[in-house]
Amino acid sequence: MTWEAVIGLEVHVQLATRTKIFCRCPNRFGAEPNTLVCPVCLGYPGTLPVLNGAAVDLAARLALALGCRVHAESFFARKNYFYADLPKGYQISQYDRPLAEGGELPLARHDKRLRLHRLHLEEDAGKLLHEAPGGAALDGVSLVDFNRCGVPLVEIVSEPDLATPAEAEDSLRSLHQVLLYTGTSDGNLEEGSLRCDANVSLRPAGARALGTKVEIKNLNSFRNVARALEAEIARQGELLAAGATVVHETRGFDAERGVTWPLRGKEEAHDYRYFPEPDLPPLRLAAERLERLRAQLPELPWARRARFTETLGLPAADAAELAASPALADYFEATAALCAAAPRTVGNWVRNELLRELKERPGGLVRAPSPARLAALVDLVERGELSAAAAKSVLGALWEGDESPRAAMERLGLAQVRDDDRLVTWIEEVLAAHPESVAELRGGNVKVLSFLIGQVMKRSAGRADPKRVRALLAAALGGAVPAP
Repeated sequence: MTWEAVIGLEVHVQLATRTKIFCRCPNRFGAEPNTLVCPVCLGYPGTLPVLNGAAVDLAARLALALGCRVHAESFFARKNYFYADLPKGYQISQYDRPLAEGGELPLARHDKRLRLHRLHLEEDAGKLLHEAPGGAALDGVSLVDFNRCGVPLVEIVSEPDLATPAEAEDSLRSLHQVLLYTGTSDGNLEEGSLRCDANVSLRPAGARALGTKVEIKNLNSFRNVARALEAEIARQGELLAAGATVVHETRGFDAERGVTWPLRGKEEAHDYRYFPEPDLPPLRLAAERLERLRAQLPELPWARRARFTETLGLPAADAAELAASPALADYFEATAALCAAAPRTVGNWVRNELLRELKERPGGLVRAPSPARLAALVDLVERGELSAAAAKSVLGALWEGDESPRAAMERLGLAQVRDDDRLVTWIEEVLAAHPESVAELRGGNVKVLSFLIGQVMKRSAGRADPKRVRALLAAALGGAVPAP
């Protein structure tokens, strides 16, 4: 039998507030363990929560960006469970009356929109540490850091609309872009600002009924979302092919071994004994407040991708890459506005050469050459004053100071050689050094032409104009060089 996967996501997003959701403790990553705590977030008897208005605004802003129906009235509830990182013995969350429902997320790399089921506010729990700070082993114990208790979260639950691990990875990356564009979270997976649980089941191809669902918890990277789903789909497929049944459970993912492993039986809503939070009144949002938040929304990533393709003529894949973050999209647009080259050419420089340099250098875009300097560099190449190969060296030099691309080009001696006499001298030296290649070219092996041009470029240290070299080679060899 042929099986098909059905995938849904549950994503927790830490909101970018200065303080926690129900107290005034700082919302900050990286502090010494158990230093950002108070009686409220530690659940001391007699303390009362006070809702953080900034967290509400950020959650509503994100919901509006995703096209959700934001309810004028929602309610908080207590989600009861016993775990070492939950000092109160319950989590303040939302249950049957969430902040928002519906909405959809357009994917960046797939022609698909992921429908959303609900979006609600809740507080985070603490963090269990199974090794000592610095990585030392703990002998049969775990440590608890309560700094994260009470950090404001938004939980986003999708509909089971995804069919492949690649779509699931794209969904998480696309949501990450929305977080950056709206400023609602930094979306840092390594620090836990964005955490994903994936639900997956298999069913016979073409069937409508869902199979037995398995939840994979705490996936900590975009790639591991896809890897974990690939492993779990393979595992379930093997079970079903053997006539066995899939157990409804929660599993973890071992990234080193590439397999999922059982954690516990899957909880249902009744296991948490939800009941209304007695210490918090209903959350009511005035229509004026929602309209103000809607009016403040920026151009969202899918709109920017569409504009890049429709008005700037970029291929869809290029537009998706350049619009992946607002900072990169802003940089590209500023460079294109200052450059005489076509936007597609500028996009290639940003996507290929600039991003390559960024991967090798600390500091990100704030340390990169300004859009004006990159535009000037691209213009030098477009005017034929600098070869594309040499321009890469100039781009690297621009990170070191504030000199202009032209000054860096001249200092490094990389200006493109446009003197035909020098080019002909190099060509004659190459032809004399490789008579067998010349014979092959005359015999009709046009592949040898690239080798000969490369040898001329090598002698010129990358400063010769390849187009001019080809033309002069054609003149030197008569009709042996085919037209480009």
